[in-house]
Amino acid sequence: MFAFIGCNDSPDKSLQVKAIRKRGILCVGTQLDIPRLSYLNRETNELEGFEIDLARSIAEAILDNREAVAFTGATPQLRGPLLDNGDVDMIIGTYTITEERKKHYNFTFPYYADEVGLLVRKDSGLTGLADMHGKICGIVKKSTIQEASTKAAKQLGVELRYAEFSSYPEIMDALLIGMVDVFSTNRSILWGYVNEDTLLLAESFDPRVYGIATKLENDQLAAYLDTLVIRMHQDGTLAALVNKWGL
Repeated sequence: MFAFIGCNDSPDKSLQVKAIRKRGILCVGTQLDIPRLSYLNRETNELEGFEIDLARSIAEAILDNREAVAFTGATPQLRGPLLDNGDVDMIIGTYTITEERKKHYNFTFPYYADEVGLLVRKDSGLTGLADMHGKICGIVKKSTIQEASTKAAKQLGVELRYAEFSSYPEIMDALLIGMVDVFSTNRSILWGYVNEDTLLLAESFDPRVYGIATKLENDQLAAYLDTLVIRMHQDGTLAALVNKWGL
């Protein structure tokens, strides 16, 4: 799935990683509302998911303690400010790598590949973008979904309307009550919202990859994280996590 580049096997000696070791805690921004990926389980009051496990694996590598992580909720609207203000060391939260975003933040080698998908109500009769001319598409603010969906729809001669929301649960609620006709975002996110009333359509488009984001000036930390992600690909850690969470 990914083409690997060279990997440095020597321990990292950067000041940025040493600062985290001295602090004794890894500060990570992640989303809290994506089942299977990064989700605050209301029954256990515990964070769980693929990206939570990934963050804990990084804490284990840096601090020899996978529990030494302080998580901060990072919606798409907050990811940039949390990094800019130094509130977190990194963002691990379905952050799609784009050329524009790379102008402002470092991104590691991709840890997961995805595509944009479409979630509809089972009783909607919708089977794909070709059926959605004039339909209202629910998207989360500050995402790349509107651009991707508009481009894919335009190729079919379809025009979508959009309604923006602050969180994925809000879009899901809007879908169920008929405020929007379709919920569009990355398929790995949509899988967490499939239930007896909804259907994830087979159609997908705009392949994309997730990376761990850090501030541009934290280039040493970024290089270290890059090495860790590549190792996790090569030793099967990431594949095991994908399998564990059914992604």
